[in-house]
Amino acid sequence: MAGAVITNYGALLEEAGQVLRTREKASTISIQVGSATCEDAAGANEVFEEFRKHIAAAGRSDIVLRRTGCTGRCSREPIVGVLVPGQMPIKYEKVDSAAVHKIFTSHVLAGKPVHENILDHAGKTEELPRYEFLHCSGGRCGEGAEGKIALLLRRKLAEQGFSETQVRVTDSSCFGLCSQDEIGKNNYLLLRPDKVMYRVTTEADVDEIIAAHIRGGKTVERLRLHEWGVGERFFDLYGDVSFFSKQTRISLRNCGVLDPESLDEYLNLDGFQSLAQVLDRGDPEWVIAEITRSNLRGRGGGGYPSGKKWSDARKAHGEVKYIICNADEGDPGAFMDRSMLEGDPFSVLEGMVIGGYAIGAHRGFIYVRAEYPMAIRRLEKAIDHMRVRGLLGSSVLGSGFSFDLEIRLGAGAFVCGEETALIHSIEGERGQPRIRPPYPSQSGLWGKPTVINNVETFSNIPVVIEYGADWFSQIGTERSGGTKVFALSGKVRHTGLVEVPMGTTLGEVVLVIGGGAPSGKRVKAIQTGGPAGGCIPEKFFDTAVDYESLLRMGAIMGSGGMVVLDEDDCMVDIAKFFMAFSQDESCGKCTPCREGTKRMLEILERITSGKGVPRDIEKLERLAQLMRKTSLCGLGRAAANPVLSTLSQYREEYEAHVVDKRCPARKCTALIHYEINAKCVGCGACARACPVPCIDGVLKKLHVIDQSRCIQCGRCYAACRFEAVDRK
Repeated sequence: MAGAVITNYGALLEEAGQVLRTREKASTISIQVGSATCEDAAGANEVFEEFRKHIAAAGRSDIVLRRTGCTGRCSREPIVGVLVPGQMPIKYEKVDSAAVHKIFTSHVLAGKPVHENILDHAGKTEELPRYEFLHCSGGRCGEGAEGKIALLLRRKLAEQGFSETQVRVTDSSCFGLCSQDEIGKNNYLLLRPDKVMYRVTTEADVDEIIAAHIRGGKTVERLRLHEWGVGERFFDLYGDVSFFSKQTRISLRNCGVLDPESLDEYLNLDGFQSLAQVLDRGDPEWVIAEITRSNLRGRGGGGYPSGKKWSDARKAHGEVKYIICNADEGDPGAFMDRSMLEGDPFSVLEGMVIGGYAIGAHRGFIYVRAEYPMAIRRLEKAIDHMRVRGLLGSSVLGSGFSFDLEIRLGAGAFVCGEETALIHSIEGERGQPRIRPPYPSQSGLWGKPTVINNVETFSNIPVVIEYGADWFSQIGTERSGGTKVFALSGKVRHTGLVEVPMGTTLGEVVLVIGGGAPSGKRVKAIQTGGPAGGCIPEKFFDTAVDYESLLRMGAIMGSGGMVVLDEDDCMVDIAKFFMAFSQDESCGKCTPCREGTKRMLEILERITSGKGVPRDIEKLERLAQLMRKTSLCGLGRAAANPVLSTLSQYREEYEAHVVDKRCPARKCTALIHYEINAKCVGCGACARACPVPCIDGVLKKLHVIDQSRCIQCGRCYAACRFEAVDRK
């Protein structure tokens, strides 16, 4: 049946190509409006409708309006992309009805970008460059025979009179183009908007590119890479934005690029090519070997090698086996899975079908939170499309291999993110973990061998197969291949989804891509791994983002939540927040977690209310260590991490709360003290704002706060315009 697979896949490609060619013939300009839960909440639907009205009013048949998935730029939505032939692709931020009119009339109709709305160019008036070189700044690229290629290119362009409004050189993230035997020998330059990738090694190469392409408009064929991988689609849309150019997008390769509800668009971007290759080859052991060699580790938290898990399940006895996608994303501050399912559901589903074939499963389940209605809707549509086109069901692509998928909704229990609790939930039982071994790969769903991976892991599978294990493994670290997606949130300028190679430092993620803390504040720490994670101080921002390095710092990778904290955050209060979450979400099955989280929360509440005593700190440590050693599941064992990591790195803050009855960050209300100083002019604004009231004084005279009645609400501090109220 192997030959039939390629024939059937070719027919799908031809059908998809015909659909897209028909659309392209009728259009020359493309307007793309982001469509995801966060985009729609910011007004993306209204923006889409406004563009539709403008196109209809203009009577233009050569303009196509389409939706894309999540762009991952959460603080800038709604985001609109405009692609005009011969121009740089432009992304606009925070688009509203007024901006739609300007973008349409100026850029779409007249070809002149609207500078005040351009993403990352807000308020700037310089012209966008005619050409832009994106230089691969990955650690494995060489520096060239005459020095760093990027510096050489900038110098030569300046010497020849090219300004940055004509030609710009931007350092970008790893392109993932080096093979193992080429590491350190080549540099890679992507020239936009022509989308030509050059392999450069010498000064003569640079001279030839400037002379032939920049001046003459002719591609230097001897230096050109004709096949350059997954980044091709990514840089077409995002290369002009600093936030994205520092990333290496593999899991998110299609998010914000294609219409997530269009199987034709996914097929046009090599979708299901990996599945066709696997089925045509007919060797499940080869698939598992490739996943093993790629060093792909599970992205759900523990980082267990995916190839090892698949191999164990394939070797397990029994004809009935299952594969499950864990999309039960419950960490505070985490939204990676939701965005991937909303922005590129077909990649995840393709990875699941490949996984099912590799382990010998014929049925799979996607366990997704019911709170993700758009993700669920798009998964349902994607599954329906795949069934109609022969990509699911009996004899997938005519291969003889049968596989089908169904969706199961979770009711929001955090513990169901633990794989054995998730299995119980699918079976219709209460979502509680069980003792392991046996592991799910030996005895899982309904007692059958089962593989459970999360959304991000499955989205990487087609890429590993398409570009090879060697290619994937050389991105990242020796023990962890590929990239990791983080949901960057908190006290940071640029929130959103960030995908970087394993081994990238925390500082690069937060300070370079995230832009650091807003309003001139100092970044104090990063909380990684959700409620089971830990806090890493700013002094350790040179720590590499990989499983082992974070574990040594008392944190974990987790599913990928990354919350940035600044100098105004109290680390004791942060520990209390996550402990409250863990206590509320504990399933209650084991005593250490059920009782430990409750008692630790009581101690933390006592400390933050000013009633703590010195022995409370010792009790916290003892309880935390007990939970870590004796809890039933991984969630219970890790629930104490926020307390242990903050005790280790910020013990002085705990001592200030307990001994001095003072919150250094002035966050804990019960420990804040307000006083009126000599700057008081007696305007009475503070007294009028006080809800108790506890402020006495006459007009134009110094006022006084009655400390016995003060409830520390801070309204006097906020109301004073003369800095006459001190917060201590």
